[in-house]
Amino acid sequence: MAYSPGVAYPCLEIQKDSQKVYEYTDKGNLVAVISDGTAVLGLGDIGHMASKPVMEGKGVLFKVFADVDAVDIELNTKDTEEIIAIISAIADSFGGINLEDISAPRCFEIESRLKEICDVPVFHDDQHGTAVITTAGLINALEMSGKNVADLKVVIIGAGAAGIACGQMYRELGVEKITMLDSKGVIHDARRDLNRYKKRFALKTEDRTLEDAMRGADMVLGLSSPDLITPEMVESMSDDHPIIFACANPNPEIKPDIAKKVRPDIIIGTGRSDYANQVNNVLGFPQIFRGALDVRATKITEHMKLAAARALARLAKEEVPDHVKIAHNRDVIEFGSDYIIPLPFDRRVLVYVASAVAEAAIEDGVAREKDFDIDAYRVKLQRLAEHLDAKA
Repeated sequence: MAYSPGVAYPCLEIQKDSQKVYEYTDKGNLVAVISDGTAVLGLGDIGHMASKPVMEGKGVLFKVFADVDAVDIELNTKDTEEIIAIISAIADSFGGINLEDISAPRCFEIESRLKEICDVPVFHDDQHGTAVITTAGLINALEMSGKNVADLKVVIIGAGAAGIACGQMYRELGVEKITMLDSKGVIHDARRDLNRYKKRFALKTEDRTLEDAMRGADMVLGLSSPDLITPEMVESMSDDHPIIFACANPNPEIKPDIAKKVRPDIIIGTGRSDYANQVNNVLGFPQIFRGALDVRATKITEHMKLAAARALARLAKEEVPDHVKIAHNRDVIEFGSDYIIPLPFDRRVLVYVASAVAEAAIEDGVAREKDFDIDAYRVKLQRLAEHLDAKA
């Protein structure tokens, strides 16, 4: 029954109705983690084989945080057309494709083209994971400060995959003024060295340096290098709860204690677990794929990503269970400046994010699952979260 001759029966059923593949195989719970090793976090272009431990680690996170099966695939090519051809040819074997550590600007072209070609969700976590998590933090920081999203001045340091994606998502949220910087300074409309992705963020401005850009800024997102932000720059930011997400790892653009010394009202997060408000992509990609897989989505839309961010923002305002405090070695965790983003080992993240993503997929018409009961699905996710917690 497991193989011959029993295996022939599901094969014939799938031949008659290709959607039966979701019932008779693991496709509906299987994600491919695919990389060419050109932009491995903190390591750069180290080659496809050297990236394999990172991709295997990503697979572990998928399983531990959302019970999604994942297989890593390392591509021995850097050619954009070849990568698109390979992935599009194998995509139907999986329920979703997670692109990983592919350098910019190639990653934009690869993801964009594959989303049009493939009949399963394609998601580049380096772009969208950081965008979802920091957007959640921004939503809650706005609530604390009472500022209007349309009035914000946002500065993004770094115009790579994550920076571009974050800027696009902040625009989806309603941010109108974004100053982006690359290694040459502010991206402005007089520059003639910009690719088409950076051109979307070219401002008519006299600002040229980070010091210029941060003056009066309401939010700064750092995706660059250590110690780039000075105390003087922090001091020059806007009144009333300015926000900094300093995500350079392992050393942030500015350490929280230094920033708080000059601006006690600042809300600051980093990519590190030993500081408050950790921007950790594990709060996003496993749960986003869980929700997308469970409704058999054909793609992950902007609405689905924003739904994930709003779900995280809502969860941060809920009372934190004792087991989460114990897991993170903190006696007090309450919504406020030091807690605007949920913690990675809070199993409720799975319930909140996956259900929000699944519901948004249904609303967007990209889900194959038509008979969907959101309340029953939340109960199912709660049971899964408890099961994963027990296994941990």
